[in-house]
Amino acid sequence: MAAEKWVFMVTAQTPTNIAVIKYWGKRDEVRILPVNDSISVTLDPDHLCTVTTVSVSPAFDRDRMWLNGKEISLSGSRYQNCLREIRSRAGDVEDKEKGIKIVKKDWEKLNLHIASHNNFPTAAGLASSAAGFACLVFSLAKLMNVDEDLSHLSAIARQGSGSACRSLFGGFVKWKMGSREDGSDSVAVQLEDEKHWHELVIIIAVVSSQQKETSSTSGMRESVETSLLLQHRAKEVVPKRVLQMEEAIKNRDFASLTQLSCADSNQFHAVCLDTSPPIFYMNDTSHRIISLVEKWNRSEGTPQVAYTFDAGPNAVLIARNRKVAVQLLQGLLYYFPPKSDTDMRSYVVGDTSILKEAGLDGANSVESLQPPPEIKDNIGSQDQKGEVSYFICTRPGRGPVVLHDQTQALLDPETGLPK
Repeated sequence: MAAEKWVFMVTAQTPTNIAVIKYWGKRDEVRILPVNDSISVTLDPDHLCTVTTVSVSPAFDRDRMWLNGKEISLSGSRYQNCLREIRSRAGDVEDKEKGIKIVKKDWEKLNLHIASHNNFPTAAGLASSAAGFACLVFSLAKLMNVDEDLSHLSAIARQGSGSACRSLFGGFVKWKMGSREDGSDSVAVQLEDEKHWHELVIIIAVVSSQQKETSSTSGMRESVETSLLLQHRAKEVVPKRVLQMEEAIKNRDFASLTQLSCADSNQFHAVCLDTSPPIFYMNDTSHRIISLVEKWNRSEGTPQVAYTFDAGPNAVLIARNRKVAVQLLQGLLYYFPPKSDTDMRSYVVGDTSILKEAGLDGANSVESLQPPPEIKDNIGSQDQKGEVSYFICTRPGRGPVVLHDQTQALLDPETGLPK
């Protein structure tokens, strides 16, 4: 190592993902090994992502991390496992311009500063830990010149948060449960990239809710211990469903994707109800959104929208194309309008160009919306104001990237402390 004043940094951006075949239940709590395969779609990082800056300097006296501006402890086993695994794979690093040279054995005694920021609310239940741990592992691998492919890195990210392994790829991703006890074959692989099915539009309804009563970690543990349905699901149902979903994605078969995605989401929540004591992640608003989509799909004769819900009340709705997404947004805003003092640009975020196509970029435009004609049965009137916090419009997106623009770094290049 050269002069002792230097700070060496890397900044990366990583997307979040949403599972269409769910991961629920671990066979190994420490290594985070699942009881079944899962499949997800990566969301466009322009709309939902984590940015992480990692830095190293001989001046740092300990490992430190800041999440969304607040310092957090790195003492937890999940952080420690990721840091240990990455450090053990570190390579030689040289920056001739700055006169920095780090040899492999130096990494054991050098300390790190890490700053991470989500561009969406951490409490929104949108897999922020998946994007966070994926970004931590990806950025550290770049900083330390780790010579591993993304699937190998996914096995490290998995030890931070199970679904994080799927955020190391864009498009459609499969997390293979693996069979080895050490978890070395429990890795993520890309099925198709984000351009493969670019017509899809994803609208997320962030449903108003307090922090969930049962965390995913404890919920999974209780389901594994008490739910007979979970055992049946993992052994008999998911293996067939995974093969069918792979075919549906490969062939861009929207009808099959819808049937499988909705059925798998509903079965996951049935497992939660089959758990003792039962776990309730969805609420009345979630159920109304399901009703809206089911009735619309039935009236059209062919599926137009798929839905899936993770461990929370938020609805992730996949529209088959842009035209359908516009109609879907109109229907959602008719039934779940913003409060009267809410600006439409903060009620529909992400790809806001859809508002203009839906004729909703002017004042009072929501009030002029007509009820969707194909939905004859009442699923609730227009008095559901405030039941949805906001909507995010997005699409399938790419995997992690290094950000070379220094203005996007979260740490000061001179001090290695948050800007």
